Amino acid sequence: MPQTDTAALLWRDLVTAFGLLTRFPLPVIPSSGANAAWAWPVAGAAVALIAGLVAMAGLWAGLPPLVAAGLAIAVQIGLTGAMHEDGLADSADGLWGGHDRVRRLEIMKDSRIGSYGVLALLLVVGLRWQALAALFHLGAVIGPLLAAAVLSRAAMAVVMVALPNARGSGLANQVGRPEPFLALAGGGLALGLALLAVGWLALPAALVAGTAALAVAALARGRIGGQTGDILGFVQQMAELAVLLALAIWL
Repeated sequence: MPQTDTAALLWRDLVTAFGLLTRFPLPVIPSSGANAAWAWPVAGAAVALIAGLVAMAGLWAGLPPLVAAGLAIAVQIGLTGAMHEDGLADSADGLWGGHDRVRRLEIMKDSRIGSYGVLALLLVVGLRWQALAALFHLGAVIGPLLAAAVLSRAAMAVVMVALPNARGSGLANQVGRPEPFLALAGGGLALGLALLAVGWLALPAALVAGTAALAVAALARGRIGGQTGDILGFVQQMAELAVLLALAIWL
């Protein structure tokens, strides 16, 4: 393949990754949906970098770490349209609120949020907030945000490869299942970026993220028989939280 064609394909995947996982005004190119999985960590890195810069500006202006951490989370939510948090809430409602596979999928598709979803959001966002505040207090701002963002986006692609689509419709089904080598490439890219962000702590952090993703994948397979877009959001949130908590302990 000519070099110019390869560059064009890589650029197409990057545009699609940003269009799919962020609110940046970029198109989602249907033919590149699953192929863009390798670039998901790049989109996550951009979100984390912007959030980190806002947090650093807040700290420089004199805000306490707890407030700066809240700003960072607010920026992340704004830049992603809360798509991962929405997946977390819908998954919690469905996986724990339904008595069988069909009912669980119905609940997850419902845009209304229930008690399980509210509690999941409060717990996960609250723990992320506290972990970031502790890290910011230590002077670690962009590094942990970046590592958690890229490793958690790579985990989504791995789960998408490992599990079939449970519904046969929805965003995850439209995107398609990435080829294993694309998920592997995304994982390698995420690990490289995490190494730059937090040094050798990226290696155990990747293990922690993978463990969290594996736990969510096992739960989803047992309760609904596979993954959906909501489950992938659940994976991202739990992997990000796991990395932040681990880094808060290690640093």
